[in-house]
Amino acid sequence: RAKEIKTKLGTLLQKPDSAIDFIIPYPEKPEKPPKAQKPSPEEALQWRDSLEKLLQNPYGLASFHSFLRSEFSEENVEFWVACEDYKKTKSHVKIVEKAKKIYEEFIQTEAPKEVNIDHFTKAVTMKNLVEPLPSSFDMAQKRIFALMEKDSLPRFVRSEFYRELIK
Repeated sequence: RAKEIKTKLGTLLQKPDSAIDFIIPYPEKPEKPPKAQKPSPEEALQWRDSLEKLLQNPYGLASFHSFLRSEFSEENVEFWVACEDYKKTKSHVKIVEKAKKIYEEFIQTEAPKEVNIDHFTKAVTMKNLVEPLPSSFDMAQKRIFALMEKDSLPRFVRSEFYRELIK
């Protein structure tokens, strides 16, 4: 019996593979995105004035996402990306499937990554989802884009990571 308890305690006391996650729950500085080609400082400078250009650039999008993740506020950019993917969907079956997933993940009350949209926008979006179309999330996506442009982009531009990009 004592040996059994000792074995169970030994298992519980073993360090997890990623013990660092328990010590540092989030990165001090956003991780550099892999694979995408780093932009020139001139190109990165354009992102200050254009969220659209930032989001169209794979490196910019990954950088912005990493920055927002470091602030625990990545749901807006993830919603925007999900909407972009959704609009490109051709199959009606896939549209219905993706609409349900986006709704459950970002729109419904208490969703795991609920985005901050007003009641009217939420109501219009829910009405649009009765018969999902590629444009069903357009109003909500525009609201979130405006929110990121007004709030998240200025914080990103002031960040150390962005300053490194424009050097």
